[in-house]
Amino acid sequence: MDPELIGDCVHCGFCLPTCPTYVLWGEEMDSPRGRIHLMKQHVEGTPLTPEMAGHFDACLGCMACVTACPSGVRYDRLIEQTRAEVERTQVRSLQERALRALIFLLFPYPRRLRAMRLPLRLSAGLRRRIAPRLERISPSLAAMADLAPPVSARVRLPRRVAARGEHRATVGMLTGCVQGEFFPQVNAATARVLAMEGCEVVIPPSQGCCGALSLHSGRPEQAKRLARRMVATFERAGVDTVVVNAAGCGSTMKEYADILDGEWAERARAIRAVDLSEYLVALGPAARRHPLPLTVAYHDACHLAHAQGIRSQPRALLAAVPGLRLREIAESSICCGSAGTYNLLQPEAARDLGDRKAERVLATGADLLVSANPGCTMQITSAIRRRGAEPIPAAHIAQVLDASLRGLAEVR
Repeated sequence: MDPELIGDCVHCGFCLPTCPTYVLWGEEMDSPRGRIHLMKQHVEGTPLTPEMAGHFDACLGCMACVTACPSGVRYDRLIEQTRAEVERTQVRSLQERALRALIFLLFPYPRRLRAMRLPLRLSAGLRRRIAPRLERISPSLAAMADLAPPVSARVRLPRRVAARGEHRATVGMLTGCVQGEFFPQVNAATARVLAMEGCEVVIPPSQGCCGALSLHSGRPEQAKRLARRMVATFERAGVDTVVVNAAGCGSTMKEYADILDGEWAERARAIRAVDLSEYLVALGPAARRHPLPLTVAYHDACHLAHAQGIRSQPRALLAAVPGLRLREIAESSICCGSAGTYNLLQPEAARDLGDRKAERVLATGADLLVSANPGCTMQITSAIRRRGAEPIPAAHIAQVLDASLRGLAEVR
């Protein structure tokens, strides 16, 4: 934990109303400034106790406090450093160690996720029925059963997608782990949209994980290993710009030069990671937009809005679609509770935040929920389903643009 970063906090309290756990519980030690106070105690010699670790574990890492802080406190770096310290020093229960081992042996590996597709497809109805019983045994297992999305048909993407019309750029595309295996239609739509806007799209096979989940969960060495592999993958592909359609992945890839050391940091600087919305707005439109008569509620993913500062670009892209009406979601800056693995490791708090977000999404009366992160999509649709409300379909912004550019009658 960096004492200089800790010293930047003046304990003004501007972070309090933006912090999801403080909003839920009103507990000072579960606010950013409260956690920074605990960090300060530790660097000054206080042992890191299980109680202190519990307050750090309860943080979502959503970075809303970073946006709100007038002093520029880098809480994002502080909580990453602190979580690494927690993982080094704390002995967790056998059940929690087993859960964390399962998560990090599965989620950062696309091939292992791919092996889960058939069991998930076959067990869809059963999982819904047994979730209440699982809740009594293990809330985390119940959350896993409830969050898993319907498994769609696999989409095999080519290594290259040619630009349509005038060639304007050549870019790489990240396929991601959860995005690639459980939301393949999002990647397919992303590649089509980029191609229709004049981009040749290079899609390296066997990309692996970007390291986001590991970095945000106190596993920096695993994150560095995965980051080096990702840098090497896109170097071999011969691209210097990588378009990313998952907020958490994009946030981490933009930090590669800070995460890595020496030669690898320099190699990471030579590859620019950009969010899809960010890239398309900077590129400017070339393809014709066809009307989509929809009312859309746009959800700000935390690692897009807070970590990357990307808020206006998705809204600008949606507003440019003829016939589309954009509705804002109340408390848009408050996390939905997904936060990478948070909804598996802290299922009760995640559920409360998911229910809160679902209520505000439904209040918009929108026909479609649009997000830019697969975790958010799973979390919010799961919460809406729990409420027993009329389900609202969810889509990625790439799917909305794809439907408009292709002149489709509905978003797929």
